[in-house]
Amino acid sequence: MSAPASGTRHALEVRGIAKSFQVGSETLDVLRGIDLAIPYGQPVALVGSSGAGKSTLLHIAGLLERPSAGSVRVDGVDGWNLSPDERAKVRNRKVGFVFQFYHLLPELSALENVLLPAMIAHSPGEYRAARAQLTEAALGLLARFGLQARTKHRPSQLSGGERQRVALARALIHDPPILIADEPTGNLDSATGERVLELLFDEQRTRHFAMLLVTHDAKLAARCPRTVTMRDGRIVGDTNGSGAA
Repeated sequence: MSAPASGTRHALEVRGIAKSFQVGSETLDVLRGIDLAIPYGQPVALVGSSGAGKSTLLHIAGLLERPSAGSVRVDGVDGWNLSPDERAKVRNRKVGFVFQFYHLLPELSALENVLLPAMIAHSPGEYRAARAQLTEAALGLLARFGLQARTKHRPSQLSGGERQRVALARALIHDPPILIADEPTGNLDSATGERVLELLFDEQRTRHFAMLLVTHDAKLAARCPRTVTMRDGRIVGDTNGSGAA
């Protein structure tokens, strides 16, 4: 994991987060005053019934969706107080994403998909200068995930488990301080999902990144030392209380 920002204890800190949508003449409150802080290196499971607001919170915490109120600090940086370009840089370098659906570009190889965040993060000249080092890092990730023979394959040539391993490698290419995962094995059979989870948690222990993981699977939640429960847009439970105010 990259060195923590000076003076901050949390990889992710959300304060007073609210999110509302206007539906006709009605206001739909999806999130209602969410406070949550995740220290560096801590895996946190986020659980709750469908419609509790989990995915909306993940999108806001990952700087993908603007809240109606509140702040989000990623590695000490107030993400929603930045310009769109600066916010995109923070999201690219400091947050890794793994979703239920892999979101791989079909025209790119596995290696190119892993390198995509680095391509976006650098100017063409910078990328050319750093390409050898970045490619070595990407190949190393793919090899650790058992994909050394699949680096040139496109997503259509890969199994579901292989695609999710490529997505995980892509999420880690910048060694981010936090990884956000939304039902990462929800589209996989149980045996394949277990293999992906072993890789995910092995990398978390090795790299010490924080993790916010949405799941409906009690066994998966139990892998995390902390579980946060949501209901009706609020946090109603926290197994250890640290970071929830």
